[in-house]
Amino acid sequence: MNESAITKHITDTFAGVDVVTASGGTFFFYDPEQKFPFATLSINDEYDQYSNLNRPGVFRLNVGVSKQTFRSLFGSSEGYDFTALDRLMPHPEYGKMYWVCVVNPSAATFETVKPLLAEAYDMAVKKQAKREAPADGL
Repeated sequence: MNESAITKHITDTFAGVDVVTASGGTFFFYDPEQKFPFATLSINDEYDQYSNLNRPGVFRLNVGVSKQTFRSLFGSSEGYDFTALDRLMPHPEYGKMYWVCVVNPSAATFETVKPLLAEAYDMAVKKQAKREAPADGL
């Protein structure tokens, strides 16, 4: 898999997604204010240096999941080689916020990530619906 194929999957699969590319990253938003993405692609070390993304052709897919999903995947955020390719692991910086990541996912690994992307998207949709819902009593 490469960044273009992942971006195409996300934009073809999930309705209403805005894609913003800036500063060595691609950010996937559902909310129109673009406050917090549900997934990102990082292609350099501008945001963190854990995965050594300055290697040629190396990128990291990051996905925000639920606490329950995160805990079912990982016992803890410790003991990972964040430079390893094609391995699903907690995000090195945002694992504490229940983000997962994979550096250069293969097609097979991306298949395991697809349900995580769907969960992240669904969470973003629900969060936006709450924001748009009229306040009770008004």
